[in-house]
Amino acid sequence: MEGSCGLITLQKKPVALKSISVTLSIHEFVACVSATLNYENEEKVPLEASFVFPMDEDSAVYSFEALVDGKKIVAELQDKMEAQHKYEDAISQGQEAYLLEEDSDSRDVFCCNVGNLQPGSKVELTLRYVQELPLDADGALRYVLPAILNPRYHLSGRLEDSCLDIKTPLVPLDELPYTLSMVATISSQHGIQRVHSNCPLSAVAFLADDKTSAQVSLAEGHKFDRDVELLIYYREVHSPRVSVEAGMLEKKPERNLPSPIKTVLHYISRCPDSLMGDPSVMVSFYPNIPEDEASVTCGEFVFLMDCSGSMQCPMNNQDGSQSRIEAAQETLILLLKSLPIGCYFNIYQFGSSYKEFFPESVKYTQQTMEEAVNRVKLMRADLGGTEILAPLQNIYRKPPISGHPLQLFVFTDGEVSDTFSVIKEVQSNGNKHRCFSFGIGEGASTSLIKSIARVSGGTSEFITGKDRMQPKVLRSLKHSLQPAVEDISLSWNLPPGVSANLLSPEPTVIFRGQRLILYARLTGKMPAAEATGEVGLKYTLQDKRFEDKLTFSLQPKPDADLTIHRLAAKSFIQTKDLGLTQTPAMDKKDVLKISIESGVISSFTAFIAINKELKKPVQGPRVYREIPRPVLYKAFKSPRILCGSGAPLLHAQSLGSTYSSLRCSVSMMGNPCSSNNSSTKSKSSHKVIGGTKLMQLIDLQKANGSWDLNEDLTKILGVSLEDLLAAHPAQHVDLSGWATVLAVVWLHTHGKDQKMEWELLERKAVAWIHTQAGSNVPTLVKTANTLLKSSVDPAVFAP
Repeated sequence: MEGSCGLITLQKKPVALKSISVTLSIHEFVACVSATLNYENEEKVPLEASFVFPMDEDSAVYSFEALVDGKKIVAELQDKMEAQHKYEDAISQGQEAYLLEEDSDSRDVFCCNVGNLQPGSKVELTLRYVQELPLDADGALRYVLPAILNPRYHLSGRLEDSCLDIKTPLVPLDELPYTLSMVATISSQHGIQRVHSNCPLSAVAFLADDKTSAQVSLAEGHKFDRDVELLIYYREVHSPRVSVEAGMLEKKPERNLPSPIKTVLHYISRCPDSLMGDPSVMVSFYPNIPEDEASVTCGEFVFLMDCSGSMQCPMNNQDGSQSRIEAAQETLILLLKSLPIGCYFNIYQFGSSYKEFFPESVKYTQQTMEEAVNRVKLMRADLGGTEILAPLQNIYRKPPISGHPLQLFVFTDGEVSDTFSVIKEVQSNGNKHRCFSFGIGEGASTSLIKSIARVSGGTSEFITGKDRMQPKVLRSLKHSLQPAVEDISLSWNLPPGVSANLLSPEPTVIFRGQRLILYARLTGKMPAAEATGEVGLKYTLQDKRFEDKLTFSLQPKPDADLTIHRLAAKSFIQTKDLGLTQTPAMDKKDVLKISIESGVISSFTAFIAINKELKKPVQGPRVYREIPRPVLYKAFKSPRILCGSGAPLLHAQSLGSTYSSLRCSVSMMGNPCSSNNSSTKSKSSHKVIGGTKLMQLIDLQKANGSWDLNEDLTKILGVSLEDLLAAHPAQHVDLSGWATVLAVVWLHTHGKDQKMEWELLERKAVAWIHTQAGSNVPTLVKTANTLLKSSVDPAVFAP
């Protein structure tokens, strides 16, 4: 018996949203974005249209306005409940109204409602936001314009009103009725080297001879088959700096000013020490933490792996792309091989239910590692939905292992609806562990992935497009193995009468090579233009005290958009706002105050605009229309999707993307991205066990870092076992020592492009070699180079 999931097309009915145009301005490390949604009602009845779209968790949305018949209507940011009631009242009375709100379950999903759009009328809705851009390991500044929005798995019994409950229809890409255009202007005093993208771009046009500014645009005909990513490379990115931005001037509201600005000015006239009235400071530190090869060897490493149905989908929509679960299997094997001897570990699989490999975390030995690797190879994306809270609670209930701090690694495509509950659970246990989170594939929840890392002092990574999961995850493992930086403190040296109030959370963890950005408000009487201030970051590493200092001008620079102030407000809101149901009453009061004052949207506020100049109410019953979303993968060609009656209670219909159908197939444990489930299962196992030669070599490594000399190793090295035995140069070194030297030489010869992935396990191998071979290492390396026709520097084997 089959029943409709409600995932159907609009059957060629006109869609009110015609196009989305984005204007992007990137200056140094901050993006200022203006996105315009162009609507037109081609029907003969008034419409109410709803559009659900993704937004990066770090975006500070501060402006929303409508352009109707040449008249601008600026929305007011109000208490969300009041704004929703005003919107409903307005459209019930035949008024044109516009509502922009953050989803109640997640900070990275927004809903735009257009009410009473008259027949034949056009309207432009523009929202503006600012965003601090992250820095990739290779020095690239990354901007992402989210285009893909996965449906969120909906727990049974949850009654909260969510914009994700809207039954958005699916349409194939070539039938999507609206287009996307984007123009980006980039500027930096450091100079722009190049701009890359995962989408076709126009040629980069440099606007200055010194290449300090450039412009680029998205090529015409872009389809919503991926998020739009820009990678910007400056000549220098690791320069610490301090920026001081002037506050909004105190003055009485003028009659011709938009209402939101009147509200803010009125607030400032009553509270001259407000956030928006005082100067704000943005501090960018690059702590000079010395590299220490002696990584810690203790720790309890718990890997929490999403095995829900959508993990069987490909990493990207390119032909031949590895599936998410296959990439996860390969990554887990790399992690297991890279763990230090003496630590403890465990692995959890989760979906609608969860499984743990061991009842308690076990000591890392050859036996436990082999058992875990064999179970990883049998992993399938067959556990239904995405319920991460229960396994997290199980992990936190376990007693801690003395001397082994908990390091949690979470892998998910981020399709959970109870985002704030998960964040709160991680935050409440943040003092006893660090969480390193990884968003897999397009559309992973930035709210979930970034927040659980931030509240626990870990790091977050996103694996999209052609990114490989393995190097990003191994980089995080290296961070977890770094010696702990302790006693972190921030100090200010400012002129008398001036003080700095930190708006960002106090830093609790610092990783080598990472940027640390902090926001503060300057209060008091600002001194003369030539005055300077100093901010210092102090910390202790292995009983040594370090300090980074920055001297800066106290002369604030004006910015009409109050960019730093908005970012500071967003930073404050992120630390306090845990959604409508999870935020404590006192924090809710603070969030509401800062949100209204700064104009930055939160869980408790929404933008409302009403066209009060409309002379008469819109006539006739209005028709409700949901803006469709595209089908992303080629596997789904049917505009109508059916699900079995045994499927769990899921709001799969909430958003039209391929993942909706995944949720329909989980009850049958089928492969949601292939018509042949059994062949995919065998192929998945084969790829992990017998994939690239690099993975085959890694699969043979033992827990202590060594390799055995056997036929499997000789096939990878390309030399017969007889020749390897005959060439063995040191009689006092056993065959495992000789095999391990050969394996490391092979890694440096044939796997150097993927060094980030095997660097930790190679370090373990080199340490083991020295305990076995000692003074014979140079001879072994020389012979291995000759035999394998390599020229590896013996220095890589230095203890």
